[in-house]
Amino acid sequence: MKDSILKEFQNNHKTAFLANQYIQLKEEREEIVKLNKETDMGDLVEEELKSFDIRLSDLEKQMISISEKEKVEEKSPNEIILEVRAGAGGDEASIFARDLTQMYELFSESLGYKFKKINISKNNIDGYKEAAFSVKGKGVYEKLQYETGVHRIQRVPVTEKSGRIHTSTASVAVLPVRKKTNIEINPKDIKFDFSRSGGAGGQNVNKVETAVRVIHLPTGIEVKCTEERTQQKNRDLAMQILQVNLEAKKEKEETEKCASIRKNQVGTGDRSEKIRTYNVMQDRITDHRIKKSWFGYEKIVTAGCMGDIPEALNKFNLKEE
Repeated sequence: MKDSILKEFQNNHKTAFLANQYIQLKEEREEIVKLNKETDMGDLVEEELKSFDIRLSDLEKQMISISEKEKVEEKSPNEIILEVRAGAGGDEASIFARDLTQMYELFSESLGYKFKKINISKNNIDGYKEAAFSVKGKGVYEKLQYETGVHRIQRVPVTEKSGRIHTSTASVAVLPVRKKTNIEINPKDIKFDFSRSGGAGGQNVNKVETAVRVIHLPTGIEVKCTEERTQQKNRDLAMQILQVNLEAKKEKEETEKCASIRKNQVGTGDRSEKIRTYNVMQDRITDHRIKKSWFGYEKIVTAGCMGDIPEALNKFNLKEE
């Protein structure tokens, strides 16, 4: 094994122990080879060297296997930050944002993913102005990565007496949480605001300033965390989410610079790109990127049975690669 690769395994906490074992065994083997040159122990040494080679090969295979699994997870992380924001359409847009959140929550639960609130900002009709969630589970990013963009709904609101069709939008962002990051945040670039939270935690939450808003001054990115019980936990989570947002921003900028972007790819990952229309009157959901429709609005949105949609988007993207 090359020294440079062995050094990488040493620097990885998941393979460091195996790498150190490998180095120790290699040194012991070299000692035996050196001793054999001086004493010529013949077949006995040959057998022992074979034993060392088998153990060294075994350790190398284990380290490579762990490293390959890490690469797969890095490409398709098992944790995401899901952000949903009401767009154009007033109160109806906030209701749509809440409906989308329910769809993702039920879909996540059906797959055994852990769906956790980070921050929810509601209006006076219980709609969502903006909301953020942590979703954890094997392959979650792969499943939901193409949900990023603007979702549009066409329906007749309950409050609409004349029966006019109303169009409103909500934007969704799916941000992968990767274990390795090159993003370094300068403390001087950060501003914290603290306030009382109305989330879970009983009366104490309303008396103590547990809610945290962090602002990254150079980019203007804001992150709010209100659902943890202590200010410190909300602060730590806010910093983690800020890092995820900065990572996504950096990746988007690098992608846009790349001249080899596929024109037919399923979206750019831009949260301003209009990707899907939910037509309630026709009971139809259409994804404009792949020009495919599904019927059964209630089943897909209200019951969270959206399995065919992520699958179709992933298949389309694989075909284009």
